[in-house]
Amino acid sequence: MTALNSADSIANPTIADVGENEALRRTVSRLNAGDYALVGSGDDAAVVATTDDRFVVTTDTMIEGHDFRLDWSTGFDLGWKAVATNVSDVAAMGARPTSLVVAIAVPGSTPITFLEDFADGLKAACEALAPGCGVVGGDLAASEKVFVSVTAHGDLEGREPILRSGAKPGHVLAVAGTLGRAAAGLALLFSGDQDAISAYDALVDVQKRPEPPISAGIGLEASSMLDLSDGLAKDAARIAKASGVKLVINSKDLNGFEAMLDDVAMRLGVSSRDWVLGGGEDHSLLATFAPGVELPRAFKPIGTVEVGSGVYLDSEQIAETGWDSITG
Repeated sequence: MTALNSADSIANPTIADVGENEALRRTVSRLNAGDYALVGSGDDAAVVATTDDRFVVTTDTMIEGHDFRLDWSTGFDLGWKAVATNVSDVAAMGARPTSLVVAIAVPGSTPITFLEDFADGLKAACEALAPGCGVVGGDLAASEKVFVSVTAHGDLEGREPILRSGAKPGHVLAVAGTLGRAAAGLALLFSGDQDAISAYDALVDVQKRPEPPISAGIGLEASSMLDLSDGLAKDAARIAKASGVKLVINSKDLNGFEAMLDDVAMRLGVSSRDWVLGGGEDHSLLATFAPGVELPRAFKPIGTVEVGSGVYLDSEQIAETGWDSITG
């Protein structure tokens, strides 16, 4: 973002032009605290109602240049993604997302409209992905780059949390949501091929504004679960390690996911299977189910749980490839 001249500053004021109080007023006024906020923004801390004597809490950080680029993403995109990446973690525990606390730091030269768009993205994502959840507080600060940190809370509503450690031999491995689409979108953005980006804009949208199947995780009768933020192979390995089991993915059950990506993969000269197995940021839900449990409609079976260790594609063990929050 470049500094504005004095004429532009009047029509398009920056954060530095309006100051903290006005920036907060214009941003917070666009948000909804949700159905669970007893005390929202305006006091030193929020108060959130819960039906349980426990609550689920998670946090995630996004940093400009590492997790997103401003020439690719708008303020609205960032707000949406900040919600999606956090409420998917709450849902992966079987809990209902209830509230978010959002901190954002931006350069002083950032137009105030960017913050307003960011707030609009937060609100829209809450309404679309986790109705009743809202932003109950946060922080605004100045920095050299855009930095976003979100803490999300969830209500177990009297249920036990779904952990990664509950998978047992004989259980079914299944996924709700997409596989590889966000990775394909990212590859398109990196390619710089504007014709391809336009032709496959739906994939780019999944990367910038993922739509995790939040409702599919709430109250789910699963033995283990997590959200697929880092890729199927890598996240499946986390369940395998936590549960002390072997996960076997059936390649034929991935054919449908791969077929949806074959055209763009061919155009970019890559393998759609690599995206399906190693691509992160779809924020789908990977879960295991005990025998006799009817698989919910949102979940597609893709494998089984067996005695042993590691993750296998058919009979071949696969590497834990995927997104790394440190190395990328």
